Amino acid sequence: MRFVHPEFLWLLLLLPLLAFFRGKQGPGPALIFSSTALIGQLSSVRKNYRGKIALFLRLLTLALIICALARPQLGNTTREIKSSGIDILLAVDVSGSMQAMDFTLNGKRTNRLEVVKDVMAKFISQRPNDSIGLVAFAGRPYVVCPPTLDHNWLTLRLHSLSIGMIEDGTAIGSAIGTGVNRLREKKSPSQIIILLTDGINNAGKVPPLIAAEAAKSFKVKVYTIGAGTRGEAPIPITDAFGRRQLVRARVDIDDKTLSKVAQITGARYFRATDTESLEKVYAEINSMETTSRSMKKFENYQELFPFLIMFSLILLCFEISNKRRLP
Repeated sequence: MRFVHPEFLWLLLLLPLLAFFRGKQGPGPALIFSSTALIGQLSSVRKNYRGKIALFLRLLTLALIICALARPQLGNTTREIKSSGIDILLAVDVSGSMQAMDFTLNGKRTNRLEVVKDVMAKFISQRPNDSIGLVAFAGRPYVVCPPTLDHNWLTLRLHSLSIGMIEDGTAIGSAIGTGVNRLREKKSPSQIIILLTDGINNAGKVPPLIAAEAAKSFKVKVYTIGAGTRGEAPIPITDAFGRRQLVRARVDIDDKTLSKVAQITGARYFRATDTESLEKVYAEINSMETTSRSMKKFENYQELFPFLIMFSLILLCFEISNKRRLP
């Protein structure tokens, strides 16, 4: 059931107020007396039982008319969708270096991971027809969410990522391998991995280029993103006295290997040095990897407002006839 004009339902809030004020007074008695001696006594008489029924019928009639104005409809909707979406695996680095404070979010300096999560969430919202999964990696990869169309759940899992949730390190090759294993079970016409890191492969058992060759054999494209400023970046540390402060640390990203991984799989390598450039990277990938989708929609709704109008007229007639009868 649905209402075509639900804004009219706000008028129902006026009915309790109307009942309150009308309930304090009622119409004068309809009886004719041969003497005016009783008029003084009748002046303070509240609405009688029949008057209360009349008020109830009037309010019910108004409620039905308001509901009729909102145009209630009863029915069902059937959709037949044919979609050729893309299977996407988002791989994000959650190693200790991702706490570098060289990005901004809403005008405030923020660590890399928080900005990446915000940008990725926007990217997910722009791909409603695609099955998207999430892998976090540091010293080893961890499947946070397998490819799914439940993007609300995926976004919740994305925002749950934190630095230190996995032992430290940067296992780029293993992350690619894990993504390929998740995607090869799917049978969509296009499969991609979007891997973001801010470091150099120094952990895991699979070298990045070997993992790239495996991805190529399964026709999985691997877009790679190097995140971080060039040179040095501010990283928060806690000194021996428990004081938190920023120190400058060198940023080392293996641009050459990341570029080669993307090249082997037929994708591209991007470098994002700030929040704006990172947003542009995901926007560009979003525009390059498009989906085609056709949908047939069948709707069958029955209008209910004529029944409400008819019932309200019946109640109105009953109220009028009730007024003409003696109490």
